Amino acid sequence: MIEWRKSSRSSTSGQSNCVEVADVVGNIAVRDSKDPGGPRLVVRREVFAALVADLKR
Repeated sequence: MIEWRKSSRSSTSGQSNCVEVADVVGNIAVRDSKDPGGPRLVVRREVFAALVADLKR
């Protein structure tokens, strides 16, 4: 079973619009929290790490 998680800074009211991430066999899966059954983007762990680093700049 995939364990999805989201930022600790996101709202717990159920009204939050954020992405959720999960570790999937060494890759990172990303999905929209508003549509948990919808499409998922799966990228290599190092690609996701580079994206996060770029977003922090």
